[in-house]
Amino acid sequence: MSDKEMQFMKAQQIVEDVKKEIARFIVGQEEVVEQVLWSIFAGGHVLLEGLPGLGKTMLVRTISESMDLSFSRIQFTPDLMPADITGTMLLQPDEDGKQHFTFHKGPLFSHIVLADEINRATPKTQSALLEAMGEQTVTVMGETKKLERPFFVLATQNPIDLEGTYPLPEAQMDRFMCKILVGYPSKEELREIMKRTTGTESISIEKIASIEDVLFLQSLSKEVLVSEEMLDYAIDIVAMTHPDAEAVPEIVQKYVQYGSGPRGLQSLLKMAKTRALFAGRYHVSAGDVKQTAIPVLRHRLLLNFEAEASGIQADHVLAEIVEAAYTAGKGSSIS
Repeated sequence: MSDKEMQFMKAQQIVEDVKKEIARFIVGQEEVVEQVLWSIFAGGHVLLEGLPGLGKTMLVRTISESMDLSFSRIQFTPDLMPADITGTMLLQPDEDGKQHFTFHKGPLFSHIVLADEINRATPKTQSALLEAMGEQTVTVMGETKKLERPFFVLATQNPIDLEGTYPLPEAQMDRFMCKILVGYPSKEELREIMKRTTGTESISIEKIASIEDVLFLQSLSKEVLVSEEMLDYAIDIVAMTHPDAEAVPEIVQKYVQYGSGPRGLQSLLKMAKTRALFAGRYHVSAGDVKQTAIPVLRHRLLLNFEAEASGIQADHVLAEIVEAAYTAGKGSSIS
């Protein structure tokens, strides 16, 4: 067995162990957990959207506890200031009684940052988070400071409670590798949730993956091969999100105002590579691209008023785009 094969087997084992540990506490939500892990090991940030009480915060906390990474939680509110999350300079006396500025780190200086109800913060605070997400740095009083590596922002937001919220700007939405929708649990899952949360038994999560494991998986996912056919397929999907492009589906021309940019294509390929790695494959398949396209691109489509009035969702548009890209001259060469 070659060294590369051993590395891929080790990566699969780490992923399976992490998922098993998370499943000890989190009931159901397998698809959500899988997509969050794809993003983390692809080095991206995640936006979780769902109604209150569906376990978004607990899911993020459980994932962080399964990895030996530092964790901090920020409850976003309208009065939250940039210094509250980045840290600030404070005047402190030294042994000689002289005053010096000392930097006190904010909660952004952690490996995993849970940004709870991110859309409740003002644009001023969101801009400070935007720098951290994009550049992995924060600037305080003119000084730029690097954040921990690896660094992930796992944010949550409520899709229906609009009072006292500030919609995320498009530039910040684009910084999230994917947007994951958290749905209702089934009856059986509700029963199991009640057994685990209302009884006397307490479940403690063990730290399965170390910092080195996370960095190892991130590095290994980059080595997954992408053929020219798969690259063309991904490019076609992103290109078909543009209503003014050639040979786009009718639904795009009718309902889409703006489509995805190059960062969407980058995120799509990164997540497709990670999905292939999870499956123990050395190359990206059409299935990897199909399964990652919707979570990666759903927040990068800006639909027009007609779509809203007709009840058309971004997922519906993307599903047609994915199939159209597969069949429009590429289906014969994609396997």
